[in-house]
Amino acid sequence: MKVLVINCGSSSLKYQLIDMDTETLLAKGLCERIGIDGKLKHEAAGKDKYISEAPLKDHNDAIKAVLEALVDSEHGVIKDMKEIDAVGHRVAHGGDHFSKSVLITPEVKEYITKYIELAPLHNPANLTGIEVCEKLMPGVPQVAVFDTAFHQTMPEKAYLYAIPYKYYEKYKVRKYGFHGTSHKYVSQECAKMMDVPIENTKIITCHLGNGGSVTAVQGGISIDTSMGFTPLDGIAMGTRSGSIDAAAVLFIMKKENLSIDEMDRILNKESGVYGISGVSSDFRDIEEAENEGNKRAALALETFAYRVAKTIGEYVATMNGVDAIVFTAGLGENSGPTRQLICNYLGYLGIELDSYKNSLRGQAVEITTKQSRVQVYVIPTNEELVIARDTKEIVEAQA
Repeated sequence: MKVLVINCGSSSLKYQLIDMDTETLLAKGLCERIGIDGKLKHEAAGKDKYISEAPLKDHNDAIKAVLEALVDSEHGVIKDMKEIDAVGHRVAHGGDHFSKSVLITPEVKEYITKYIELAPLHNPANLTGIEVCEKLMPGVPQVAVFDTAFHQTMPEKAYLYAIPYKYYEKYKVRKYGFHGTSHKYVSQECAKMMDVPIENTKIITCHLGNGGSVTAVQGGISIDTSMGFTPLDGIAMGTRSGSIDAAAVLFIMKKENLSIDEMDRILNKESGVYGISGVSSDFRDIEEAENEGNKRAALALETFAYRVAKTIGEYVATMNGVDAIVFTAGLGENSGPTRQLICNYLGYLGIELDSYKNSLRGQAVEITTKQSRVQVYVIPTNEELVIARDTKEIVEAQA
C-alpha cells in the first residue's frame, strides 16, 4: 500500500509518499509561499532534488504540482496516480470528539470545521487540503490524523482548568495538548530501544523546536502534557510565552492600552526566548549571541532549560517515577548544549550524560552512561510515518 501524507499550512504544504508494505520513504517535499509566488522542493529516493518555481496561487495548484512531481518521468516515483492507495492528512485540532484517527466523511469534515475556532490558523488549511485531495483523487480513501488525539487519554484532573465549570460545558475550554503524533512515535520507539513492553514504561517525551511541549506517557498513553487549550501554554518557546499569570496579561493590556488581538500577537509572536533575548527565535542565533557575551541571550537559554526541567519534574511526580526521558524535534535532536542545560537540573534522578553521545546530532541514541539510573534518549521524530501507519490501519480495516 502506498500512502500519501499531506500536512497543509496556511501558505505551505509538506508531503511524503511512503510504501507501507516496507515503510520505505519514496518521495518527500515542500510547497512554499502558496498564494504569493510559489515554490516546490521535491526529493525522490535515489534521484536528484527537483525545484519548481511555477506559480502556486492556492492549495489546489500546490497539490496538483505535488501529484505531477510524483508521476513525472524524470523526478517521479510512480507511473500513475492510481498507485496512491490512500491519503493521510495531519489535522491540528479534533477537540474532545476525536480520540483516534478516522476515515474522513462529511460528518468528520463538519467537526473539523466546528473546531476552526479552536485552531483558526491550522484547521482551515487542513480542511482545504482534504477537500482538494477529494477533488483531485476521487474515490481514494482519506484519513484524518489529529494532533490532539493522543492526549485525549488525559484524566479530567489533568485537562480541566480551575475556572467555572460552565465554561467547559458551554465552550469546551480545557487542556487539549498538541504534537500528539510526535509524542506517540518517540515514546513507542523509546520502549523498543529499552526492549521493554511499552505498557510497563514511564516515559517523559520532550518535543523541543520553535514550538515545544513535554508529555508524561505512562503505559503508552498520554496522562498529561504541557500545551493547553492552545499551543501557547506550557514551556517557553521560540516566540510563545508559555505559561504566564493571566493577571499579568490583563495588567499589561491596561497599562499599554492593548486590544485582545495586540496582546495575542505579543504572547504568540514576540515572547518566548525571542522576547527575553531580543536576538532571535532561532536557538542557534541565541547560542551564538551567548558565545559572544550577550547576557540576555544566556538568560533566555537558561530560562528555557529551567522551564523544561521544571515540567519534567512535575511529570516525574505525576507518574510517581520515570524510566526514560526522550528529546526530539529540531532543537531536541540537534542541540547537545540544550540537553545538557536541562539535564543539569535532573541530578536528583541519578541522570549522568555521556558527553560524546550527547554531542551527536539527529540520530536515535541513548546519551546516558551505564551508571545513570534514568535513561535519556535522543530519537528523531517521524510524524509522517505515524500518519501513514494510522492511515494504512484504518483503510485496511474498511476493506
